[in-house]
Amino acid sequence: MTDTALTLNLEEVRSRIARAAREAERDPGEIALIAVSKMFPAERIAPLLQAGHRDFGENRVQEAASKWPELRERYEDVVLRLIGPLQSNKAADAVALFDVIESVDREKIARVLAAEMEKQNRPLPVYVQVNTGEEPQKAGVTPAEAVTFAKRCREEHGLAVEGLMCIPPQDEPPAPHFALLHELAREAGLLKLSMGMSADYEAAVSLGATSVRVGSGIFGERPPK
Repeated sequence: MTDTALTLNLEEVRSRIARAAREAERDPGEIALIAVSKMFPAERIAPLLQAGHRDFGENRVQEAASKWPELRERYEDVVLRLIGPLQSNKAADAVALFDVIESVDREKIARVLAAEMEKQNRPLPVYVQVNTGEEPQKAGVTPAEAVTFAKRCREEHGLAVEGLMCIPPQDEPPAPHFALLHELAREAGLLKLSMGMSADYEAAVSLGATSVRVGSGIFGERPPK
C-alpha cells in the first residue's frame, strides 16, 4: 500500500468516526482513534506519523519493542497502547515501553503491573478487559466480575483504572456487547470505553466508545503470520 493510500484511509476512518459521533449527538473530539499497527513494519507506520497521527496500539510486547523505540526517538509525543494479552514475565517491558495498558484481565497481572509501575516510578493508566461474550478462548474478566475487579485494581493494587475494554465475539452482533460494556463502566464509575474495531467502530461510537481500535481499516490486510 502506498503512503498516500494509508493517509487517505486514515482520513476516511476519521471522517466516519465524526459522522457516527454527530449522528449520536456526540462531540467527535471525544473519540480517540487508535491505529492498530500490529504485524506492520515501521515503514508502514511512518506515513501516519508524518501525517500527524499519534495514537497507536500493539498486541505483543516483543513486537512493539522491535520497532517503536526508534520511531519514538523521532516522534516523542506518541501514545502507545498495549491492547493484547499480557504475560506476567513481560510486565516490566510493558511498563517501560507503553503509555496505556488496556488488557488487565486477572489478579496476577494487576499485582505484577502495580509492582512494576512502583519499581520504575512509572504509573500508567490501565483498562480492565471484559470478556463480554464469556468465550473460553478469549482473555478478559466476565461481566459479572468486571465491576468488583476494577474496584480491586484501584483500591488494593493502586492502579489508575481509566476504563473498560472489550472484543465482542466475531459471530454475534457487536451492539449488545458495546451496550453491556457501557453499562458496566457506568456501574464501576469509569468514563472511558475502548471498543470497536475495523468492522464495527461506527456502532461502537454510537454506543459510547471513547476510543476505537482500527487496524485493517487503515493499514489494509495484515501479512500472513
